[in-house]
Amino acid sequence: MRIVKEHEERRNEILDTAEKLFVSKGYMKATVNDILQEIGIAKGTFYHYFKSKEEVMDAIIMRIINEDVAAAKKIASNPNIPVLEKLFQILMAQVPKTDGNKEKMIEQFHQPNNAEMHQKSLVQSILHLAPVLTDVIEQGINENIFVTAYPQETIEFLLASAQVIFDEGLFHWQPHEAMQRAKAFISIMETTLGAEKGSFDYILDILMGQYENDQ
Repeated sequence: MRIVKEHEERRNEILDTAEKLFVSKGYMKATVNDILQEIGIAKGTFYHYFKSKEEVMDAIIMRIINEDVAAAKKIASNPNIPVLEKLFQILMAQVPKTDGNKEKMIEQFHQPNNAEMHQKSLVQSILHLAPVLTDVIEQGINENIFVTAYPQETIEFLLASAQVIFDEGLFHWQPHEAMQRAKAFISIMETTLGAEKGSFDYILDILMGQYENDQ
């Protein structure tokens, strides 16, 4: 008997299956036919939802970003978290767990043939996360913690630089090199946001602790 599924449920099933295949076989090797066979659906059903494998990957990227944005909004809207802590928690929430599908998908972005996909993920991440972080910066301005005439533009520059410099698929820093750049990034954040010197020292203490534990 043919199973008729609700639109969103079927769409998510295609995305879930494609994500597993992209991780296990690699994005370039996995095909639309692989997805069809794994789920047991006709080609016409697939094309009712997506025009191509590339469109499926775009949707997976957006699903990951939407999850990140939802987590960021939850932190940003919590009145019990101080501004500086909100900023740190949101940035740390973007780091993929070492055993999760998000990290495995990001590994696919780093494959030589997937540069365009990687670029799309970086751009969409900045476009969707920046407004949430801008709200946090504006809260900091209202509380006299930050001083900047360009809250959104500043956070866009910070996000763009962080996502590139700390991308392990682009730069293969040694731990001490990554730590040095983390120190520099924190100093840049303080300067560009107009924060009091030493405002982010507690972040540096946390990162130093992690660095020492990894040695």
